[in-house]
Amino acid sequence: MSASRILRWVTGGLEAILGIPIIGGTIIISLLWIPLAVMLALHIVTLILTKQDNGRTRGSILGIIASSIGWIPGVGMVMHILAAVFLMIDAAQPDPEPETETV
Repeated sequence: MSASRILRWVTGGLEAILGIPIIGGTIIISLLWIPLAVMLALHIVTLILTKQDNGRTRGSILGIIASSIGWIPGVGMVMHILAAVFLMIDAAQPDPEPETETV
């Protein structure tokens, strides 16, 4: 299993926790919105590694958007849930085969 796939599982799980209505909001507000900055950094790293592995990037992109607008009540919750779903769907897909050059 590649590092990008592991990160997709991890970020998907964290997004799912942040998407829980009362719990996610409490975590974000009580920690002064720092979890949004941490998740933004994780999503950027995941996106870069996934691009290098030629994987699907839609979950990481949604995660970046969710981390950017996660401070808006309601909208942030929906975005966290969507990001979690797509990250986990992408993580469940098998890793693409590496491309080989033919001469």
